[in-house]
Amino acid sequence: MRKVNRIILYLPLMKSNKLNLFSLTMIVIGLVIGLGIFRTSSDAARAALTPNVFFVAWVAGGLIALCGALTYAEIGSRLPVTGGYYKIFAECYHPSIAFAINCIILISNAASLSGVALIGSEYISQIIFTTEPSSFIKALIAMSAIILFYGVNLMGLRMSSRTQNVLMIIKIGLVVLLISSLFFPSNYASQTITAIVPDPSWNDYIKSFGIALIAVSFTYGGYQQTINFGEEIENPRKTIPRGIFIGILIIIALYLTISFAYYKIIGFEELKVSKGIASIVAEKMFGAPGKYVISILLFLAVLAYVNVLLLSNPRVMYAMSMDGILPAAFKKKDEKKDVLTVSLTVFAAMCVIVLFFADTFDKILSFTIFLDSFGMAFSAATIFILRKRTRHLDGTGIYTMKFFPVMPVIFIAAYIFVAASIAINTPQYAMIGIGAIILFMMIYFFTRGLKKQIT
Repeated sequence: MRKVNRIILYLPLMKSNKLNLFSLTMIVIGLVIGLGIFRTSSDAARAALTPNVFFVAWVAGGLIALCGALTYAEIGSRLPVTGGYYKIFAECYHPSIAFAINCIILISNAASLSGVALIGSEYISQIIFTTEPSSFIKALIAMSAIILFYGVNLMGLRMSSRTQNVLMIIKIGLVVLLISSLFFPSNYASQTITAIVPDPSWNDYIKSFGIALIAVSFTYGGYQQTINFGEEIENPRKTIPRGIFIGILIIIALYLTISFAYYKIIGFEELKVSKGIASIVAEKMFGAPGKYVISILLFLAVLAYVNVLLLSNPRVMYAMSMDGILPAAFKKKDEKKDVLTVSLTVFAAMCVIVLFFADTFDKILSFTIFLDSFGMAFSAATIFILRKRTRHLDGTGIYTMKFFPVMPVIFIAAYIFVAASIAINTPQYAMIGIGAIILFMMIYFFTRGLKKQIT
């Protein structure tokens, strides 16, 4: 144990209980790189009419993410507070909108965490069991991962950040391992392209691009949650933009390269119908043992995703409690360890509860992508309001993006396009998403009305 601790202490972590640039950058990467890149390339390929559409979608997704990263970097620099992703809604819009969107985001994040944990349990169960385990056993493994990292986060921000740094190094190592397959040309697949549409029109290409961009956008999402840490970051007005910018550049480079590796090793047409694409690449490189190694590494990647969501989301609950929207108990904090005990416990419990409904995760995910697009567009738009309200900060050393307002406009327009693509292709999920927002807004006005009657 002492030897392990000594190794960990060599990592450039934090002074006191504050997150430094390295730790924040690891959190950015951890928030974005879940299991998406290990499966959504197949979804994007299936939607793309041609390889060109496939790669254009990944490039466009990266550029959109960069525009978003710079937008959120300035938002975080102008409003460096704990629970910042909630606060920007509360500061710039009606409280009912802030309440509705953040409730939906918390639920979708809990569902995403539980679903990813369940997928991770499926990978690791291949190593533990000789036969296919039941769904109940897989759910228990997923619950165990959530409970384990609930305990890690209860030990304090310093411990959870150290754990995240180590797990992120493992996750990046997994991505690099898959990228290294490009150096084995003998494993390249022969590319056989068969057009889905005999003579596709521009509308066909735009529709194809839009559907592919849905999967790509989901894979790139998550970095906006970084602004939740606000005051817990060393020199936040400089560290937040630097951490987001460095993190997103690393992610873009990794995503583009690994997608190209999938294309070269598996082949475009085969990629459309393949499952477990990371295992396929590993098996081509190292034979059957490669699948087992990748399964273990993917499970560790899942643990990093579980840890970072347990680290981030309770801070949104804390901010909502500070504004009186959630009960005061959610403000309870262990000052010594810097742990939001009640918020962390409730969010972890939400994740465990969702596991009992994991068989409907795909449906949940479909409409939460629509909600995420809605939330991203509205949250990014707050930069126009914050710039006016914080003019006094200009010239004080805070981060201000270049080419304003082009970057936020591109970002907002892109997510409106994604939301429109979902509404056109699966209108039922868009209707459910809009209905959920309206429901939470009604709950907000109902509870506020009760409070007024009591007082």
